[in-house]
Amino acid sequence: MTDNIDGRLRIAVVIGSVRTPRMADSLAAWLERELAGVDWLELDLIDLAAVSLPMHAMQLGGAGGSPISGRLADADGFVFLTPEYNHSFPAVLKNAIDWHFTEWAYKPVAFVAYGSSGGIRAVEQLRGVMPELRATTVREAVLIPMAWEHLDAGGRFVPPPGTVQALHVTMDELRTWASALRSVRLPDPAGRQ
Repeated sequence: MTDNIDGRLRIAVVIGSVRTPRMADSLAAWLERELAGVDWLELDLIDLAAVSLPMHAMQLGGAGGSPISGRLADADGFVFLTPEYNHSFPAVLKNAIDWHFTEWAYKPVAFVAYGSSGGIRAVEQLRGVMPELRATTVREAVLIPMAWEHLDAGGRFVPPPGTVQALHVTMDELRTWASALRSVRLPDPAGRQ
């Protein structure tokens, strides 16, 4: 873990869709705009569409040759920006999770999800996956039903009522957990430094 000199928390937003075209681009841009003024936050957008993590190259314990391992390790917490595909989360996101191991440990994960039902089933499944990697998921989440119906003529996401408030409540909870867990990450009691 690299210390952030100014005391801000480094939060990695993991974009969990690789489809073309994809709703994730408009939502990631909205997240960047909405969170730009948050003084405690340093965002790092990790777009899985731009990262090569081939399934056949995965190693036991993860991170063998991962181009994003260092960025994940440096993060104090995560936001998974995930669609819901077929009542679950995308395979590319599961692959990225499985490629890594210690990078997730003792860090919080928040969710911004979208789909016909707001991505709730993707979030609920991810809540079962992350504790196995010693990560904790925050209770609050941003669920955006039918996000594609909230784009302006230029393709920019215009959040429906309550969405901005839900994002800031979620980020406040993520901040609480990230600050608290920062002090317990070293050393790893499971012995996997």
